Amino acid sequence: MATTLYLIPNTLGSVEIHTVIPQGILPVIHSLKVFFAENIRNARRFLISTGIPTPVDDLLFLELNRHSSDDELREYLKIMLDGKDAGILSEAGMPAVADPGAGLVRMAHLSGIRVRPLCGPSSVILALAASGLNGQKFAFHGYLPIHAGEREKTLRELERESEQRGITQAFMETPYRNRALFDSVIRACRSDTLLCVACDLTLESEWIRTMPVSEWKKNRPDIHKRPAIFLIFR
Repeated sequence: MATTLYLIPNTLGSVEIHTVIPQGILPVIHSLKVFFAENIRNARRFLISTGIPTPVDDLLFLELNRHSSDDELREYLKIMLDGKDAGILSEAGMPAVADPGAGLVRMAHLSGIRVRPLCGPSSVILALAASGLNGQKFAFHGYLPIHAGEREKTLRELERESEQRGITQAFMETPYRNRALFDSVIRACRSDTLLCVACDLTLESEWIRTMPVSEWKKNRPDIHKRPAIFLIFR
């Protein structure tokens, strides 16, 4: 059987693992001895929470984040080319979607290594599905520019494209900068543009709401330091 690179979903926050991670994928996760992790400490903690029978000190963890170079990725690829199955673990949610991993996945494909995504939570897809906005045409833009002026210029461009092409535009921010991003959306977008804020997805404190920008101006949400996805649509 061909060597396989597994994309392992992590939880989206502090939650009982059995409530969001399918029990059927645990035997696959437990069979692996090599993990490429965005945060090694977090990955070790996650694997322990799954009840992995192998002592975590006997597993091989290699850091895979946005700073990983192509040379590092090629070294990781060699491990799999030597016949070892491996898994990618991000800090939260699905690897390679709004998280590191796409580069290694691409190299795996080009080297004939099988890539298998395991079922689990993805904040982008959960937010889109719950937004009521167009799920047939959408784009995820990750983090918008950090400076307010450039960020608001980008938001106006995304809003214009949404109106012209019927695309739902999704984006995110580091949780402690959520308020700044929300303020930019309110300033930059037109009053009848729909905005969805989806925060703390899958957690007990989960909160999702879609309203016109004009309504958001009167109902500012408490989203400070809460992981969130933002979506706009015209």
